[in-house]
Amino acid sequence: MHDLSRRKLLGAAAAVGAGAVVFPGILADGTSALAADGRDLSSGAKCPPAELTGRVVRFGDPEYPTASLGWDELFVRNPLVIVFAQETQDVVNALTWARQHDVALRVRSGRHSLEGWSNVDNGIVIDVSELKSADIDAATRIAKVGAGLNQLEAVTTLAEHDLAVTTGTEGSVGLSGATLGGGFGFLTRYLGMACDSLIGAEIVVASGADGARAIEVDLDNHADLLWALRGAGNGNFGIVTSLTYKAARLRSVAYLQATWEGIDDLHGVFDTWQRTAPFSDRRLGTQLEIHKSQILLFGVLADGSEEEVKELLRPILSIGNPEITVQTGGWGDIYAGFQTPSEDDPANWKFFSQFTNEPLPKKAISVIRAFMEDAPSDASNFFTQAFGTGAQRSEPRGGTAFPHRDALFYSEPGAGWGTRGVPDSGDALTPVAQNWIAEFSQALRPYVDGAYVNVPNIAMAEWETAYWGPNVDRLRRIKGKYDPHNVFQYEQSIPPASC
Repeated sequence: MHDLSRRKLLGAAAAVGAGAVVFPGILADGTSALAADGRDLSSGAKCPPAELTGRVVRFGDPEYPTASLGWDELFVRNPLVIVFAQETQDVVNALTWARQHDVALRVRSGRHSLEGWSNVDNGIVIDVSELKSADIDAATRIAKVGAGLNQLEAVTTLAEHDLAVTTGTEGSVGLSGATLGGGFGFLTRYLGMACDSLIGAEIVVASGADGARAIEVDLDNHADLLWALRGAGNGNFGIVTSLTYKAARLRSVAYLQATWEGIDDLHGVFDTWQRTAPFSDRRLGTQLEIHKSQILLFGVLADGSEEEVKELLRPILSIGNPEITVQTGGWGDIYAGFQTPSEDDPANWKFFSQFTNEPLPKKAISVIRAFMEDAPSDASNFFTQAFGTGAQRSEPRGGTAFPHRDALFYSEPGAGWGTRGVPDSGDALTPVAQNWIAEFSQALRPYVDGAYVNVPNIAMAEWETAYWGPNVDRLRRIKGKYDPHNVFQYEQSIPPASC
């Protein structure tokens, strides 16, 4: 899928270290350490030379093209090496190696980084997707899972014990990435954000002049870092290798899908949805998806029945003549049933994230309709997620860095185009789709606020405030404490307070 000629390989090798950070400081006894409060105490001699361990894929290896490819094929990067960690020590070794060789690094789990920031040219990708352990205590509802689980694996594994935490709707997305950015989906109004259930983590941080070490984070140890990981943890402070959740009981759900052919009913459906669904029974999570040729409503009612979910959504379902289906069953089975194979997705995607605090006026809904009628592809859509008076309004003990709890709903226009696995198949549509997203998001600016870090807005001014609101200064101080040399950096990473 990539033309990896020897000329490119030599050119990439010559560029090692471009944009990398030089790390001052020496460790006196050859080891590295952090103080109990997280401060780096290291000074003196450097660590012994590190070797890469785990499943190591290098530039030019036969499996490299597949190993280097992300879900969004709009972004193609050529790292020198990809380390698929098999245990935490592999991550420690890889981070140490990257620092000692002055090589730019990125952290990857589910490959769904929507601006390609989990990959890097001429550097090292530390991939935790093969850390797939799960230790679940059904009695205490404590689940410690490896950072490599994707959302489908997490949902189905927890459901075997009648347990659940909030996840997004796309099963192939990495659980750790979704959680560390906040995380929301059908269970948000019932259980809160995904990060609200996070009570602990193991994370590999930079240590000393050129080393790394794993630390345990919870409410009693490095509580400030736990706060930061709950909503701003994506590649900013270290590499999370396991996550510990306090799960909730969930035995069954009622899952409703309604489809309106065409978009003539858009004004009525959207306005009724935004004025009812966010204020409904908090067991009910809903999403609207608007396409060029149809409107889709999805609803999940925790521990509910077909009759209940239909009654709760009756104000919306009474508009027009939608086709309605309802399934009831265990959350794991229902969740697995509505997954679409990733290979059926378009190759290229572009999104723009935003939150809305007041119902959209008719003029704004007309803007949505006009842009959807002119969408660049059938896969393009305008997606919403109800928040409102749900459980997400209350923070867990210890708090979180996620600031958008009082939103009425979340939304994003998304453009998808091109054929997966076929290089350059979408090139003709790329400028059209990118312009469509840019113009669509600009037209909605008067009606929306903020942005979601898991769906980054690359061209947004004041992006730090858009993602984290009043929490930016505190996050920068925590970054300065745990990563003062700014080892973990990418296009929209949090800079340390000293920078």
